[in-house]
Amino acid sequence: MKNITIFPILAGIALSLFSCKDFLDLEPVSQGIAVSNTSADSVLYHSANEVEAALAGAYGDFKNEYYQLDYFVNADAQSDDAYAGGDNPANFQIDDYALDATNSNVSRDWAYLYSTIGKTNSVINNVRLVEDPALTPDRVEEIVGEASFIRAFMYFQLVQLWGDVPLQLTEVKTISAANLDEIYAQIFPARATASEVYDQIIADLETALTRVKTTDIHKGYATVGAVNAMLAKVYATREPQDWDKVKSYCDAVIAGGYSLLPEYDDLWDNANENSAESIFEINYSGGPTDGNWGVKIFRGLDWKKFNLPSNDLVQAFDDENDAIRKAESIIFLDVSGKWSDSHWPQTEYPFINKHRNFEEGSPQNYIFIRLADILLLKAEALNETGDTEGARDLVDQIRSRATLSGTPASNQAEMRLAIEKERRLELAFEGIRWFDLKRTGRAIEVMNNAKGPDGISLGYNLTDNKLFWPIPQAELDKNSNLIQNEGY
Repeated sequence: MKNITIFPILAGIALSLFSCKDFLDLEPVSQGIAVSNTSADSVLYHSANEVEAALAGAYGDFKNEYYQLDYFVNADAQSDDAYAGGDNPANFQIDDYALDATNSNVSRDWAYLYSTIGKTNSVINNVRLVEDPALTPDRVEEIVGEASFIRAFMYFQLVQLWGDVPLQLTEVKTISAANLDEIYAQIFPARATASEVYDQIIADLETALTRVKTTDIHKGYATVGAVNAMLAKVYATREPQDWDKVKSYCDAVIAGGYSLLPEYDDLWDNANENSAESIFEINYSGGPTDGNWGVKIFRGLDWKKFNLPSNDLVQAFDDENDAIRKAESIIFLDVSGKWSDSHWPQTEYPFINKHRNFEEGSPQNYIFIRLADILLLKAEALNETGDTEGARDLVDQIRSRATLSGTPASNQAEMRLAIEKERRLELAFEGIRWFDLKRTGRAIEVMNNAKGPDGISLGYNLTDNKLFWPIPQAELDKNSNLIQNEGY
């Protein structure tokens, strides 16, 4: 299929319509609008194999640059857990809260996420039209559920990074002079409110909940446990938080047969992939066709790596005497003669230690959701609804695996900070910290007090209008219905 860029000028589209066939084949890079060269009453997929391939394509996007690299830069380098590291100016802007609308990471992340949404829209809206006996009714509904989960996952990324974003749920099958007025708003959408986006995320997850498999040996597929976990995260993030729903969905996950691994190291030693603790995990088989190149961005001695562990995080581990999780999360190596960095001496230079297979074509899996995250999220919900002792039991369960004594927190306010700290130390470098700070309203205070070498302030100046990213300039140029976030 031929790809043609959509321009924001209506007249330009009209001219192209009158000079070409009635139906054009369009697939913009960013906003996920699938426009096929089929007639309006025809079907997009003609067999079960075509549908399964389309769904596989959407799942495959969990292995693209966004999820192999930027997912972790956005949540960890943007937080007090890591510096940008490396030599990428776009990452430095993210680290320093100095983003502008032309930042290349901002543009590509918008494009990646909407591209996947476009793929899921095509599956959700067309799978029920397929007439193939090999595609059973049960499998049709299961596919709808899986694609809905993926779409919700993508929109959750978008709304956390940008706030109000375009909400696109359909694809344009045909484009002609006759239907131009009808489809114009789909091609050039305005931003939906964050509340509307969250409504759709929840609707998609509820659709998925009744359709996806209960469990799967391969944790890279949507399951009931993964959906419940996402619902818990969404209700803990959307304002105002619904802590009763967070508890309910956390309980559903906990009742789903998951369990903590005996040792923290078991999660990262590559001997326990798709473990009992893992809820959603992206699987790699390795080699040139299915290797996880992302791990080489964070670990290795061949060049200066991204997401350099921060002095502030190391100090937090040390202050807690948390030797086990520190050692499993961070490894210190000698890089003398290779490169330098103002934050660390060359003889004691830290790397992320949760990515241990960083060979070419690595088969290293990425764990995106695991039980410890959900247990601590339930602890947060219990504490926010007045059950501080119930929260203590869960926090201490997590601390016990790290051979730490129980939390000394004695009231709700102290427990709130204890849970925040526990989530930081337990989930470091797992793409969570920045969004935890944002959803708890703590990002500005914590980041503006972050310390570097020798306990000296890093001098961040995070403000309210830097909590969300700018809309990419290229998108504003193409779509006059988009409005930039305040402060950019």
